[in-house]
Amino acid sequence: MAWEVGDLLDSLGALDRRRVVAPDALPGAPDASLQIVTSPTTARPLAGVRLDSTDALDAAIGAAHEGFLAWRRVPAPVRGQVVRAIGDEFRRHKAALGRIISLEVGKITAEGQGEVQEVVDIADFAVGLSRQLYGMTMPSERPDHRIIEQWLPLGPIGVVTAFNFPCAVWGWNAMLAAVCGDSVLWKPSLAAPLTAIACHAIADRVAASMGHTGVFHLAIGSDEQVGEPLIADRRLPLISATGSCRMGRRVGQVVAGRLGRCLLELGGNNAAIVEPDADLGIAIPSIVFGAVGTAGQRCTTTRRLLVHRSIADDAVARLVRAYETIKVGDPLAPGVLVGPLINQQAVDGYLSAIDAAKQQGATIVTGGTRVGPEHTQPAGLKGHFVRPAIVRAPASNDLPIARDETFAPILYVFTYDALDEAIAMNNAVDQGLSSAIFTASSRAAERFLHPSGAGSDCGLAYVNLGTSGAEIGGAFGGEKDTGGGRESGSDSWKAYMRRQTCSIGFANNVTLAQGIRFE
Repeated sequence: MAWEVGDLLDSLGALDRRRVVAPDALPGAPDASLQIVTSPTTARPLAGVRLDSTDALDAAIGAAHEGFLAWRRVPAPVRGQVVRAIGDEFRRHKAALGRIISLEVGKITAEGQGEVQEVVDIADFAVGLSRQLYGMTMPSERPDHRIIEQWLPLGPIGVVTAFNFPCAVWGWNAMLAAVCGDSVLWKPSLAAPLTAIACHAIADRVAASMGHTGVFHLAIGSDEQVGEPLIADRRLPLISATGSCRMGRRVGQVVAGRLGRCLLELGGNNAAIVEPDADLGIAIPSIVFGAVGTAGQRCTTTRRLLVHRSIADDAVARLVRAYETIKVGDPLAPGVLVGPLINQQAVDGYLSAIDAAKQQGATIVTGGTRVGPEHTQPAGLKGHFVRPAIVRAPASNDLPIARDETFAPILYVFTYDALDEAIAMNNAVDQGLSSAIFTASSRAAERFLHPSGAGSDCGLAYVNLGTSGAEIGGAFGGEKDTGGGRESGSDSWKAYMRRQTCSIGFANNVTLAQGIRFE
């Protein structure tokens, strides 16, 4: 019997049959030690994955600590060469890895491969960074003294990732942590363990082939057996966690309780503002991609559209025409732009939000329904498909459901009369991840990006670009309930290191600071 995922894993050197079980070998009775990975496209099993126990996690953390003690002594530029080789291997296997992502989480081919490209890009960034882990030199008030700062490896890093970016988010963390001298222990989502197995196998194999074992580690398990003990373990000085706000609060509480560090990338309820002078030829496709890309399952998905009242009807009409061209179906089929939601629970959440919007006085302009098997391409798919929805808020703009982050392709449309009103609406949610404005006015753009902080309160702010599609060169993350973490580019590397201030005296006598005499 053909087993596509197994063949793909085998081609990557990642098929460990002690860990991964073929669909035709799955047990008939429930097995708590086995995670059944189901395709969101077909609702059929892709594979079974053996889960790690708490004891196995303990051993993995111990191995990560031992690996760190050796890896931190490797010069940073040499660590960079290891990361370069890992990036090259991801580049070579981009198509296979992208296909695994599409099969496992339902991303269309372009998005699956695009996610692998993010790992390649962050590896390239990290290679350059390996020669730029700069400290500072500061003048001392004491004669014949100097002060320097240096950045040192932090320790084994715990990385917890979500299903929607099963490859890239690990890469953002792992490539930077590796050049900083840290080992990495990865706990992936149980909805996407096959992608994690493939990515980990490549990174671990490349590092080992260059003489560096123990840098990369993987623990796949339930929250009870793996998640909770992982975030509580003092041997992991930093936990980088991506997921829901609810999950982030739990991680933050536990890690703070042991005085560890957190890097949290949590939910988003992102808005795009459309000014009267906006170029709708740019705004409409940007909004569509932001709202329906990854079937609305991005933390940066455009969930709220704030459009000036004078152009609202025209903008909505254009959006509807664009939505009518969107093909929903098999993410691996040519021409499909929207694949399935991850599971039935996500479909239920989508339908529940649509019902709530109706009850709160909103109008469903288009979409808002489940797509049956007879409408999917090719015919006969039985996965978790929905029709992307545009929901127009009542004239009062009072729509409580829009304050929730529903992880599905629902775009709520609001109107405004003045830009300050739109900025206030942008900021009037608990999350603060991504935001956008479409305008031809430099004044409007600058008000949105106001240096006083009176503009968008989000970690990401775009002008004439959509809310999704961040490049790796800039720091990625958000404020408020989004968690305050920063990953990827800029100086995000500092999260994976510890700062040490060094004062050096070379005088022939003892001189105290602040002019103190103690003789």
